[in-house]
Amino acid sequence: MSDKVLADPLALENQVCFALSLASRSVIAAYRPVLEPLGLTHPQYLVMLTLWEHEPLSIKELSALLHLDPGTLSPLVKRIETLGYVKRSRSAADERILQVILTEKGRAARELALEIPKEMMQRLDIDLEELNALHGTMKKLIDAATRSQH
Repeated sequence: MSDKVLADPLALENQVCFALSLASRSVIAAYRPVLEPLGLTHPQYLVMLTLWEHEPLSIKELSALLHLDPGTLSPLVKRIETLGYVKRSRSAADERILQVILTEKGRAARELALEIPKEMMQRLDIDLEELNALHGTMKKLIDAATRSQH
């Protein structure tokens, strides 16, 4: 632990929560111009990433994968649907289940999105090794924080 943190453990600049919050807002803002050609916001991009990997998904499954409340997720999906990237439909096996399915336009958008990770690494001036190390640290932090809630 640094002498600075020990000197004032309540100083704002010494708080991990503040650094994480600022990093999150800053990185999401950096995504804005990169996602603009697709017409997506960052939360909508996360939905599309999940669908590109796991489609079709029910709202409940999508909600679980993204760790979002269905009430928060539904407006995101509706907006993506108005962009023409997805369609919502009732499951043939169970009418109670609302599935989210990519359209042809949504599948085609994946090809455009393939450049986003490289573009973001350039914008953030971070290489793959640093990115992997950061991701590992974040995953460890998320796991620890999740465990502490139980």
